Amino acid sequence: MPTIRPTIRLYNSKTRRKEDFRPLDDQNVRLYVCGPTVYDRAHLGNARPVVVFDTLFRLLRHVYGADHVTYVRNFTDVDDKINATALARQKAGAKGTLEELIAERTEETIGWYHADMDALGALRPTHEPCATAYIGPMIAMIETLIARGHAYAKDGHVLFRVRSYAAYGALSGRSVDDMIAGARVEVAPFKEDPMDFVLWKPSDAETPGWDSPWGRGRPGWHIECSAMSYELLGASFDIHGGGIDLQFPHHENELAQSCCAHPEAGFASVWMHNEMLQVEGKKMSKSLGNFFTVRDLLKSTSESMEFHPRNGSEVRLALLLSHYREPMDYSVSRRNQARTILNGFCNFIGQDGVEGLSIKTRGVAPFKEVVDALADDLDTPKAIEFLNSKELMLRYSYLSRDELRARIYVSQRLLGFDVKKLKRTWDIAFNRSDLSQAETVKYMIRRKKMSAYLPKVRMLLAKSRAEAIEKKDFRKIDSFKEYLEKIGVEVRFSGKDAELIRATTRPVRLKRFLQFVKELEEKHD
Repeated sequence: MPTIRPTIRLYNSKTRRKEDFRPLDDQNVRLYVCGPTVYDRAHLGNARPVVVFDTLFRLLRHVYGADHVTYVRNFTDVDDKINATALARQKAGAKGTLEELIAERTEETIGWYHADMDALGALRPTHEPCATAYIGPMIAMIETLIARGHAYAKDGHVLFRVRSYAAYGALSGRSVDDMIAGARVEVAPFKEDPMDFVLWKPSDAETPGWDSPWGRGRPGWHIECSAMSYELLGASFDIHGGGIDLQFPHHENELAQSCCAHPEAGFASVWMHNEMLQVEGKKMSKSLGNFFTVRDLLKSTSESMEFHPRNGSEVRLALLLSHYREPMDYSVSRRNQARTILNGFCNFIGQDGVEGLSIKTRGVAPFKEVVDALADDLDTPKAIEFLNSKELMLRYSYLSRDELRARIYVSQRLLGFDVKKLKRTWDIAFNRSDLSQAETVKYMIRRKKMSAYLPKVRMLLAKSRAEAIEKKDFRKIDSFKEYLEKIGVEVRFSGKDAELIRATTRPVRLKRFLQFVKELEEKHD
């Protein structure tokens, strides 16, 4: 008897409603997601779409089969920010031509990105094209747009003629005239209309460029994704995803130029956008002191390792605790909540039985409740709630212990969590096998004292921070912060406030922490 596929329902940003997902070809379900511009480390906001669409990728693979889903996420490796970064390195004395330094920087950044996203449990997409490898297809698409009257060349530039596409603005729900009246658009002598956008622009002697019918230059940002998606997925494909900040102008422009280049096709059938992310209730900003890269959040407080494998799972879980179409606030309490749930995931499996699960899970299906939650427009909060609930144990109490653990494990894996990888690094509070009974008692007492002292330390640090701002002398507060980080306590400042993000658990560090508190109190007496 054939397996009945669950019905996947997804919110389509273009139609502004939830719809049954029907792929163009169920033997090749195709997904395109806009990837990063590789000039620096990925920040927390970059991580949210990666985790969201990785979850979708996992769901599609579960429903249609791993060999029947094609996922493309690009790397933008030709960009003015990359050029500026490489030029700064060259001026600072780095050896090599500008193009060599650009290639070196992008390769380094892609390596960082892969390592960080791997730590978040994200599967590698089927294809990860770099824009520089698709310059030829971009030029060909631009030539097609010019031939069909949708683009024009002037002064070494090629621009898309926005008013030639009657449906422009449908994706973002805006009219062209409203956009001109309310938006900041670049007015340039080579533009026929203020809303026209660049497909190709000239490069000077110092800037990377490629030969084209319009002179030596480089592509505009929007044409890159249109060309790469066409080459790898075809003129029509199933889902296009990205952050809501890309809906306009990037996705609007992609849609316009792709439909004009291939009028017989529909480009993406479904558009999905994840909402924005804040940190502690505010927009992430370096000036506010709440800007964090993914690497910042992966760092370990352990003396024996630089990065703790559990941290990536905690960040992933924290991101999935909010529905992808809702704004999300990443906070200390959210991270702590994720840590508690993750520990619960490990408890449900049982530490003694994780090792043999790879064999016992063959042919085991995830819980229907989890699949149904994800199939309902990626309702990850509902799926997580079920996996962390007592209801699960009661509802499936008729299963044997091994069967239940196997079902729980594969359900967690569907969400991107693998407790098998966490087994050796999971630190159960007050249960350290490396301590004697006497040492364990001391350890527990110190932890209790530490919990009581944390608010006091935060207030003392805030006071020190205020004094530093008033005197414009940050040496003392910087030394406090540096010392705390050495003994396993992360400190983050926002204005005059101080926040202690993660407290140490190692006995030697607890002792040092308590000694630090004593010294800090003495300095403020």
